[in-house]
Amino acid sequence: MKLLFSIMMLINTTFWPFDANILPGDSLVIVNKKSNQLVLFEGGQIVLESSIASGKTNELTPEGLFSITVKAINPYYRKLDIPGGSPLNPLGSRWIGFDARGTDGRTYGVHGTNQPQSIGQYISQGCIRMPKKELEQLYDRVLIGTKILIVNSSESMEELAKKYGAI
Repeated sequence: MKLLFSIMMLINTTFWPFDANILPGDSLVIVNKKSNQLVLFEGGQIVLESSIASGKTNELTPEGLFSITVKAINPYYRKLDIPGGSPLNPLGSRWIGFDARGTDGRTYGVHGTNQPQSIGQYISQGCIRMPKKELEQLYDRVLIGTKILIVNSSESMEELAKKYGAI
């Protein structure tokens, strides 16, 4: 089994560019912490825009190009043992986890909130909060493997998408 795993990793490393650039037309989620905005590009066009909430401090919400690795409906909030679907659950109705800082998609994510007034603020412990309607639209459109770019930039979303290859 270990040999098979090693061979698979070698093949993937050699022939499958996990860190490859985004190709024009690929889906790309861009989060700009400077403006607390999120957009989804598909086919080189913005198809979803939303205000968000991000980390209380700039360091809390990681920056970089990541991959969506986990999706969950009515996620369970492990930290305080709150079941999914509960109005007390701070994660809201959806979880879209990504692999920031060497994690597996269960630490950092885009999720809802039970405090909708927090949208637009710098308030989270590192995750990205979205309003329910826009979050559920995003959830339905993105696939596991979709790239998510998190920046703190004065550049427009279109400039960022172009810079990273989605346009």
